[in-house]
Amino acid sequence: MKGMKSLYLRIYATVVVVLLLFAFASGLVLEQHLDQERVRNESVLNDRLGAWADLIQRSLPGADAPADTQAAALREWSQRLRIPLALDDASGTRIVASESFTRRLTEMPGRPPFAVKLDDGRTLWTMRPGSGRQGAGPRPGGDRDARAGPGGWPMLLPGLPRGIGLALVLLALFIAVAAGAFPVVRRLTRRLEALKQGVEQFGAGQLSHRVTVSGSDEVAAVASSFNVAAARVEALVQAHRSLLANASHELRSPLARMKMAVSLLDDASPPQRDKLKREIDRNVGELDALVEEVLLASRLDGAQEPLHRDRVDLLAVAAEEAARVDADVEAPAELFLAADERLLRRALRNLLENARRYGGGAVTVLLRAAGGACPEVVIQVCDRGAGVPAAMRERIFEPFFRLPGHAEQAGGVGLGLSLVKQIAERHGGSVRCEARDGGGTCFTIELPAPSA
Repeated sequence: MKGMKSLYLRIYATVVVVLLLFAFASGLVLEQHLDQERVRNESVLNDRLGAWADLIQRSLPGADAPADTQAAALREWSQRLRIPLALDDASGTRIVASESFTRRLTEMPGRPPFAVKLDDGRTLWTMRPGSGRQGAGPRPGGDRDARAGPGGWPMLLPGLPRGIGLALVLLALFIAVAAGAFPVVRRLTRRLEALKQGVEQFGAGQLSHRVTVSGSDEVAAVASSFNVAAARVEALVQAHRSLLANASHELRSPLARMKMAVSLLDDASPPQRDKLKREIDRNVGELDALVEEVLLASRLDGAQEPLHRDRVDLLAVAAEEAARVDADVEAPAELFLAADERLLRRALRNLLENARRYGGGAVTVLLRAAGGACPEVVIQVCDRGAGVPAAMRERIFEPFFRLPGHAEQAGGVGLGLSLVKQIAERHGGSVRCEARDGGGTCFTIELPAPSA
């Protein structure tokens, strides 16, 4: 749990640091851009003020004109251009100041006026746009709102210097994004915590436990993969438990018979002693066959590596195994299959021995190739026995399952057909039990045909 908390804190800290760096870099870029714009706007404004001053200088009466005439002309130009203006004589004495100029000096004492020296020694004063009173309407000369910063750029927070306002806005944006990122990061890590708890419960022995799959992202894919793997592990463990329990049960019968035979061996007459030895040998053979089949079944259940496949002459293998039980073989001239020859031979042998034991004397092996979209090789082992009830044609492939009455017959512990099914499935095929026309049973194995 501590690791998960550390994980979501690390993720969240990473997001916050990235946001902080982004906000800092954005602030620097914006500040640099505003400074560039301010310099450019002031340059344009200075040029414009210089042009206005030149125009006014050419239009004003000369310095020797009466002061009233100069004042009237300046006030007229102030109203016409809608800019605050004032005029001093060559000695620096104020001749006239427009009403807007006087008001600006009173409202904004910290904003000095802009001076233009005229050719005749007089000085023309004007005020830069953007220095007006907050909340005031339009000013002469296109005066802008008082919320504009230097150069006419709007201030982000009225009443604060531009740098502080920008910093506060970026800080607010950073806090908002960081607060929004926290629940997203926490939701992700909470799902990882749930997955971790599920793995721990499964590892503690709760093999039926599954984790909740929500969403369609990578975490959901991991949870889904875990559930699939958990189901496979649970099925494998249950199969091994069942195999072990059934094998333990099946071992008791031959062991009990051997124990009984050994206890009678010392007091038995020579003919009885020979009979008891044959009984012991038969039980030893039964135990050997049972252990071999249990080991093979366990190996097939647990094996995950691909099979070692060779090019197998199916007709030759079928003929050899059929000769052991005196069965007939019907097949084309040749039929080859990519398979593990040892396992394939074992599957055929189990079917043939099962047919000989329970299916009467007439046993036939049929081999053929089936075409179509998915070419297959079909192996059939047919007999003329009593047959298998339809309700039990699936169950007979379960480990240690035997038809009623068959448990008392000699040989077999109920693993032969289960091994046939495992071998067929390991080769990518299947096996089924069907009724044979005219009476009896056919066991059909279908395996993928080798590619041309």
